[in-house]
Amino acid sequence: MAMHKQIYIHRDDHPDLAGDDLAGKVLRYLRYATLIDTSGLSVMAFGRIVVLSGHVSCESEIGCIGEAAAAVVGVHRIDNRLEARKV
Repeated sequence: MAMHKQIYIHRDDHPDLAGDDLAGKVLRYLRYATLIDTSGLSVMAFGRIVVLSGHVSCESEIGCIGEAAAAVVGVHRIDNRLEARKV
């Protein structure tokens, strides 16, 4: 996913976070910025590459979560492996 303008930074976070610290920052932002149930999500970061996996309720939430994660300062790339739950 191409990176767009990164907009999220919390004052106690640093733009050079990587790994678990960056994954935690991304998950906090997803919970803050989206009105999407994040209980089925897993966020991992390898360096500054963020991997999103798990299930969401519909296809449109996949793109929304990917774009929100890409907006976090420090994220260089998103690997979006989210799937919509089958009803």
